[in-house]
Amino acid sequence: MALQKFATQVEDELLEEMRNLAQREGRHLQALVNEAFADYVERKHQQRARPHVMAAYEASHERYASVYEKLAR
Repeated sequence: MALQKFATQVEDELLEEMRNLAQREGRHLQALVNEAFADYVERKHQQRARPHVMAAYEASHERYASVYEKLAR
């Protein structure tokens, strides 16, 4: 795994809390940042519906729109 440097800004309190967490856990701040990035990316990927699921929904909606409308009432 290659590492790449980048610069950004973060709120003082948040950075201090991350540093405290890293120290309490005996880890490097870099490891916590990598973990936070990975968790965020994974969560965003899970929020998106997979293309085949959306295609099935759209096909179903075209066929059963009137039924869905009645159920919604």
